[in-house]
Amino acid sequence: PEIADYAVDGIKNWRDFIKTTAQVRNYLNISTSAYQDALDQMGHEDTAIAIACILQRCNHIQSAGGYLRTLTSKARAGELSIQAMVMANINKKT
Repeated sequence: PEIADYAVDGIKNWRDFIKTTAQVRNYLNISTSAYQDALDQMGHEDTAIAIACILQRCNHIQSAGGYLRTLTSKARAGELSIQAMVMANINKKT
C-alpha cells in the first residue's frame, strides 16, 4: 500500500507501478547496479514487486540495496518466490 503514496498520477497499470518503484529505489538508496542486476535476473515486474515489498518493510531492513542483492542472488539460484514474498508481507500487516 505505501507504494501508492509515491505515485504522482496513481497506479493504473504495470507501467505506472514499475515507474513508481524505479523512483522509490532512489529513496531507498538502492544503487543503480543493484537495481540493474535485479532487472536482469528477475525482470521488470518481479523487481518492482520486490522493491514495493522492501518499501513496506523498510523500517525493518537495514540496507534496502543489500536486501535487493540478496533477493537477486536467490532468484539466480532459483530459490526466490515472489508470491511467497508478497504473502509474507500481507501476513505481517495483519
